Amino acid sequence: MSGIQTNRTAVSLPAELSKEIMQVAKDQSVIMQLARRVVLPGRGLDIPTITGDPEAEWITETDAKPVKNPGVGMKNMKGYTLAVILPFSMQFRRDLKGLYDNILDRLPGALGKKFDLTCLGAVAKPGTAFDNFATTTTQSIVKSVSADAYDGLVAARKDIAEHSGIISGWALSPQAEALLLEARDKNDRPLFTNNVAEAAIPRILGAPTKTGRGLYVAGTAAGDSSAGSPEIVGVVGDWSQAQYGIVEDIQISFSDQATLTYLDEHDNTVTINLWQRNMFAVRCEFEAGFIANTSVFNRLTGETPAA
Repeated sequence: MSGIQTNRTAVSLPAELSKEIMQVAKDQSVIMQLARRVVLPGRGLDIPTITGDPEAEWITETDAKPVKNPGVGMKNMKGYTLAVILPFSMQFRRDLKGLYDNILDRLPGALGKKFDLTCLGAVAKPGTAFDNFATTTTQSIVKSVSADAYDGLVAARKDIAEHSGIISGWALSPQAEALLLEARDKNDRPLFTNNVAEAAIPRILGAPTKTGRGLYVAGTAAGDSSAGSPEIVGVVGDWSQAQYGIVEDIQISFSDQATLTYLDEHDNTVTINLWQRNMFAVRCEFEAGFIANTSVFNRLTGETPAA
């Protein structure tokens, strides 16, 4: 938020709050669950990446053993700040448990969802050192005259394998799960569930699935100056080749005298003086980075493939 003036005040909360919010935020982020975490210093980190595999050779006795160097490159991971501010009424001061539960309920979801949407390519990434899947190959999981959802899943596996990757996890939105639950075989039986009581998809083609709200991007219709964009419902790939880092645990600060300026649902500028309204605000932020070999990932779409 722009235009925020801050005077911090002390509000005593349990010491475990920051770490617990960080853990819940991770639980809310599917990409954090699937990618590997690295320790990220504040100055950033150069991470070596293998760009080619060594190749063994058969030799005869007494021959010199072959020496092969794998291709190695470097990628820079930099921490970018993700933040949110929530205002509360002063009545929360009389109910610390209510404040605690409300923060845990609302903040982790906002941070985890935004992190996933950024990695997916649904929103602008914070800087050039932050990778996303915006330009990865897409596969449709919508049934059409010439193909079905299963064909799109197999096509993703094939494309990732052709780029020397092995699928280790499917990151799905609830919309993707709904599409896959509609998929049926030639005998009109569901492909991905046995019965209504098991209406979940724990594994696809041998790899585990995880579901999160930050893995969906609504499609746009074609217009006069745009070809439109497909509905994105998830991403799949070799998560051993994706890494995220966090500089520190989530930082929290409080103010009861700040002036908050934000846009309402109608894009009108609204200014709130916390002291005047007998309110206080909680600011939550953390620094995170993400890098990946995006060639071993495919995005899944809800777009009907061409016949």
